[in-house]
Amino acid sequence: MKIAVTGGIGCGKSYVCDILRKRGFDIYDCDAAAKRLMLTSDDIRVALKELIGDDVYSDGVLNKRKVSDFLLKSDENKLRVNNIVHPVVADDFIESGLEWMECAILFSSGFDKLVDKVICVTAPLEVRIDRIMKRDGLTREKALEWIDAQMEQKEIERRSDFVIVNDGVCDLEEQIDIMFK
Repeated sequence: MKIAVTGGIGCGKSYVCDILRKRGFDIYDCDAAAKRLMLTSDDIRVALKELIGDDVYSDGVLNKRKVSDFLLKSDENKLRVNNIVHPVVADDFIESGLEWMECAILFSSGFDKLVDKVICVTAPLEVRIDRIMKRDGLTREKALEWIDAQMEQKEIERRSDFVIVNDGVCDLEEQIDIMFK
């Protein structure tokens, strides 16, 4: 059985995945894989150079600023980059043989089709904002901008098979035990 852990920014997906790792589960991290593959995959490298320009890589290093500028120009640009990166990440997950995946953009990427069950990690809006501001050194406005750019949390919960509340009050270990039952 393939299982995904998802949820909006600041909900604590990674924290819940760390608990699962301590319990012995190997979890594929889609964000980390995408960053790795953008540096190592010839398919991605060639396609990004064709799309954005040869200078998107300099001495084998991805010019993140150039990619960010390209992404922010339009939703179409974002979609074009995603159409290059997401299939390679999906194939890498399949080839990994891992049963668990952590993916922030599970539904919008279509990666939900790669798994049998979805676990949503959720937290109240103010908790999320506070976590993002502290973790990333962002203003409240910028944190809200990131939250608003993602699928609505209630929709992620609705599409999921199990919800874990990571509000700093509810016992995560207990919720994980219940989930496994």
